[in-house]
Amino acid sequence: MIVQSSQEVKLKLTHTLSPEAMEALRSLGQLVIALSIFSHLSLLAYSSSPQDLQILNAERRIDLTSHIVKVFLTLKVENTGTSPVSEVLLAFPPTQVDHLALLKAAITVGKKKKKSYVPLEVNPTELPDAPNGAKSFSISLLNPLNSGETATLEVLYILTHSLEPFPAEISQSESQLVYFRDGAIILSPYYVKQQTTFIRTPSTRVESFTRVESTNRAGSEIKYGPYKDRPAYSYSPIIVHFENNNAFAVVEELVREVEVSHWGNLQITEHYKLAHAGARHKGIFSRVDYQSRPHAGGVSSFKHLLARLPPRVHSVYYRDEIGNISSSHLRTEYLKSDLEIEPRYPLFGGWKATFVIGYGLPLEDFLFESPDGRRYLNFTFGCPLAETVVDKLTLKVGTVVFQVVLPEGSKNPSAVVPFSVEQHLETKYSYLDVAGRTVVVLEKRNVVPEHNSHFQVAILSLTLVGLYQVYYTFNPVFMLAEPLMLVSTFFFIFMASITVDERSPDF
Repeated sequence: MIVQSSQEVKLKLTHTLSPEAMEALRSLGQLVIALSIFSHLSLLAYSSSPQDLQILNAERRIDLTSHIVKVFLTLKVENTGTSPVSEVLLAFPPTQVDHLALLKAAITVGKKKKKSYVPLEVNPTELPDAPNGAKSFSISLLNPLNSGETATLEVLYILTHSLEPFPAEISQSESQLVYFRDGAIILSPYYVKQQTTFIRTPSTRVESFTRVESTNRAGSEIKYGPYKDRPAYSYSPIIVHFENNNAFAVVEELVREVEVSHWGNLQITEHYKLAHAGARHKGIFSRVDYQSRPHAGGVSSFKHLLARLPPRVHSVYYRDEIGNISSSHLRTEYLKSDLEIEPRYPLFGGWKATFVIGYGLPLEDFLFESPDGRRYLNFTFGCPLAETVVDKLTLKVGTVVFQVVLPEGSKNPSAVVPFSVEQHLETKYSYLDVAGRTVVVLEKRNVVPEHNSHFQVAILSLTLVGLYQVYYTFNPVFMLAEPLMLVSTFFFIFMASITVDERSPDF
């Protein structure tokens, strides 16, 4: 085996190639080196290591007035490095990772009366130096933040199942007390120059709360801070024990079926498995005390919910396994319809109820035609029940299941949803169907009311957050399939009866 050194190979190439080829080879090598240096510098310029940023001021407001925890975070960040930064990182402690239902961010543009908020893209990311179990997210800036520049970010994140009842069981006459666990200072991968945390409770009854340096309480608000000069990933755990008698309404599973009929109607059917997720009820239930002393007997229970339905709703029904429930009230207005529903019995902690809500809508309000000839359904994704957490939703999204049943003959369906969902296709057979109807199934877990709201517009798809669009192609000829089938069937029946009548003997 002969091994040649690089110098020998170089000499051979020198004697083999022409001067023009050697010059081209040198130019190519210089170009490769230049591209490598340029790409390396580009990566350095737009990388956002924690050392490049610092948080000048962080103000966090935690709203505990409901069983859905809403946190509003304002961050003023500064680029202290020498290179532009294109992203800002957020970190969440492991106790909140599994309960994070929604995370949105926006950047502040302008000042005072001309101030506006521009939505930013948020994506999960991995940090090698993050504490065990911590989860990180990356906020992509509209324009890179140059050295010495500052930017103000507005962040909203929502936590579900984060209030722990204590005691875990209460009687009918007792109030509900819960625990909330968090930190007095934010968990951040950056150095924080100054920060303050405000916690607002539903009432002034606060049994206890962790007292650390710079802690103050005024009425229903607890203030932690201001704290200055905190290094990255600093953490100071706190616990707040307070009264919360709001309805802990949790839909363990919701299956919404939207059936599209090109004859002009949109039929919605919603199957609910509702539970009270607060402190479990112990002892006996007294209907007399509940009705005679509503403010003393069962203050943490709930007996009615509000469903916000689209305008021009019709043919509304509300029933359970026993039958129709008449204790509901529908108020229709020009822009909305409110359905107030009452289960057959009030719900205490640990109690459950199952029921079905159905209604019809004009198809022209939700079905449109795109410029390429396809049709698309533009409809609200989330749960219509106000202040409700949905563990499982299927729009067949807890999971919610959402089912969109398209007319027979529909082809090439595709769903455009402004947040991550699981989706697949199924086939459903209804009356007089031959080939079956295509069903677009969307599933999502941990759904909150903000999934049902308009937050931003995705410019490429023109889709509002909280709405989803289902595109498909449909040949109008298929609308005649079932009428022709019925006409043909009756025609053959009549012809057969005439034939049998002519062949029957006369007596």
